[in-house]
Amino acid sequence: MTTTLGVVFLPFLPPEQLREAAQAAEAAGLEELWLWEDCFRESGIAAAAAALAWTTRLRVGIGVLPVPLRNVALTAMELATLARMFPDRLLAGVGHGVQDWMQQVGGRVASPLTLLREQTTALRALLEGQTLQTAGRYVHLDDVALDWPPAFPPPLLLGAVGPKTLSLSGELADGTILTGATTPEQVASARETIDAARREAAVSRRHTVTVYLPAATGPDAGDRLARELTEWGMGTDSGIGVAGNAAAIAAAAQRYVLAGADTIVFQPTRDEPDLAGFMGVIARDVRALMP
Repeated sequence: MTTTLGVVFLPFLPPEQLREAAQAAEAAGLEELWLWEDCFRESGIAAAAAALAWTTRLRVGIGVLPVPLRNVALTAMELATLARMFPDRLLAGVGHGVQDWMQQVGGRVASPLTLLREQTTALRALLEGQTLQTAGRYVHLDDVALDWPPAFPPPLLLGAVGPKTLSLSGELADGTILTGATTPEQVASARETIDAARREAAVSRRHTVTVYLPAATGPDAGDRLARELTEWGMGTDSGIGVAGNAAAIAAAAQRYVLAGADTIVFQPTRDEPDLAGFMGVIARDVRALMP
């Protein structure tokens, strides 16, 4: 199966640059553009709606919507609206959120895993057109159903790091999103945990693994990547990220594919001087070198 390639539009960039980036991604032939709902930068839903409206073919992923920030009925309404307006082009990711940020907004809960389980279960059911009567620890729905559920619900993905969340993703989700701090060895381990949970839950639907890969190309690629890794609290000897030409980037991506990744989303540095050019390298040069 062909590996899917994407690029992140980082929320460190001002939102008014998204239109140019989304259209550049589509013009380059990139398959997916990914967005982050990081506190307190940019809305995942608003940015996704705009990117989808400005393009005609590009798939747009949200990775991820922090569930402590959101009532599940509202998330379902928003995702259903996008899925109906832009069929087969939305990828919806949800996750715990960064707990310090959740604390800042008064949304931190005693059991993030329970909240994610309850929200994911309810979200899938609502998007499938079910009527819910739910009284969980955190999710309470009284005869709730969407008036406009999508004919084909978008793939529901979970952002995951730890083994418990990876297992939950395998049980409930259509895919897992792994952070840019993930090595190929960790991808392989995550895949094993996910697949074990799928077997235990007797889940047969396909489950994809998406991983962010920090990358830089151009004459100062090494320096920019080193600064980026330092900013993220990772050393240059961590085995994370790749700097170099298309061949080097493709080789790094292939290591993740062999470890079990289905989608590689390249994460440019915050000081990337030519985002459109970076997208072109990924869509044309790196794609041509992927087996």
